[in-house]
Amino acid sequence: MAALKATTSFIHLKNPRPHCFTRFPGHQSALSTRRFTPMAALTVSPTVGLAETFTRLRKQGKVALIPYITAGDPDLSTTAEALKLLDSCGSDIIELGVPYSDPLADGPVIQAAATRSLARGTNFNAILSMLKEVVPQISCPIALFTYYNPILKRGVENFMSTVRDVGVHGLVVPDVPLEETELLRKEALENKIELVLLTTPTTPINRMRAIVDAAEGFIYLVSSVGVTGARASVSDRVQTLIREIKETTTKPVAVGFGISKPEHVQQVAGWGADGVIVGSAMVKLLGEAKSPEEGLKQLENFTKSLKSALP
Repeated sequence: MAALKATTSFIHLKNPRPHCFTRFPGHQSALSTRRFTPMAALTVSPTVGLAETFTRLRKQGKVALIPYITAGDPDLSTTAEALKLLDSCGSDIIELGVPYSDPLADGPVIQAAATRSLARGTNFNAILSMLKEVVPQISCPIALFTYYNPILKRGVENFMSTVRDVGVHGLVVPDVPLEETELLRKEALENKIELVLLTTPTTPINRMRAIVDAAEGFIYLVSSVGVTGARASVSDRVQTLIREIKETTTKPVAVGFGISKPEHVQQVAGWGADGVIVGSAMVKLLGEAKSPEEGLKQLENFTKSLKSALP
């Protein structure tokens, strides 16, 4: 798969709680994609947006934990439980991927998750129905990661108003270059959706500044050239890139691609990042577990380990 180019400007969002809980609603071998566990007794405060979340964390001297999972893998019932679990384990923003048949920015783990999800019949309307049920039950904002084709299929204006109505706060569109984002940015702004832009290690400095100026929510800094996926280490170049971006803007910077261990998040936080994004490692736990229960338990333990590594 070709490496992600510098011309790509997008990729793909409150209160962390000290204790993590997991609720398994009696999973069976084939879980329904339409029924979700009611949590009427759970009361959460209204969700704030991405930028506001970073502002609060910065005042507290904290770094945001941003997990990514693929909607519908292994099924939407498990996705619903995973969103609630990630929230209860102290995630500050959650990135939810919409499965797509040609995920050019994603590595083999997330590609496989999207394939499994689509094979189960996951579609955008079903994801919206799930979010409508789950978003009121969680306190951290959700950023939707979707490729551009599903947006065009619904119409940009309709897409933005629809995701706004189910409570989505952020949007990541990895296959639209900066020069072609005008309509997206306009409709996102009108619907109070924060459009997250991406910069890579090969992005020229002037282009990086333009991306930074146009970004909302936070700046997504790709840690390495290529597609998503766990890596053994994080390049020291990231430290320099964080510094260069912060010389240009006061907007928060979150680092993703290849962040997969507590040592990684600790290292990146120490370099000055405002947030760390962990995707493939999360997706692998959920998608390759022997059962949804096992996957959720592993996700819980992993999220705790990442959270404890952050300031």
